[in-house]
Amino acid sequence: MVPKLSHVAVLLNPLNPSMVSFLKNVQSAAQVHSVKIAPLEAATAHEIENAFRAIARTSGSAIIVGNDALLIQYHRKIAELAAQNRLPSVSQPREYAEAGGLVSYGPNLADQFRRAATYVDKIFKGAKPGDLPIEQSSTFELLINGRTAKTLGLNIPQSILLRADKVIE
Repeated sequence: MVPKLSHVAVLLNPLNPSMVSFLKNVQSAAQVHSVKIAPLEAATAHEIENAFRAIARTSGSAIIVGNDALLIQYHRKIAELAAQNRLPSVSQPREYAEAGGLVSYGPNLADQFRRAATYVDKIFKGAKPGDLPIEQSSTFELLINGRTAKTLGLNIPQSILLRADKVIE
């Protein structure tokens, strides 16, 4: 989607311990493609704005937004800042692409909530929580914001558009 991508900023909440493994996974994938990673930490709205100022001062050519409750809370602001800085961006919740981010890819949260309701039902009917199996998400969604792609001057390959669950025009 972004030819000649060489630098990617990764926005992380330093207060979330899962961000450590997330960053390691991103770094491993980036190394295979010779992409440099610049982790940026933000735990407040003000720090998110500071992170984007730091990206503007460096050669950041795209941004990955970590999956974190705080960052999800500010998805509209992050998408807006990415657009202002002309940065292709990706995050997990579908609401990110709907708010103007370039791409979202992640589990279908509505499906997860439905699955959680079945667990609650089983518990109310006497099942012990410890006896219930742990499930992983099986439904993932890829959303591409076509308007954002056009604004950024990106030509999304047809092969990716065909894989998308939704293209926002």
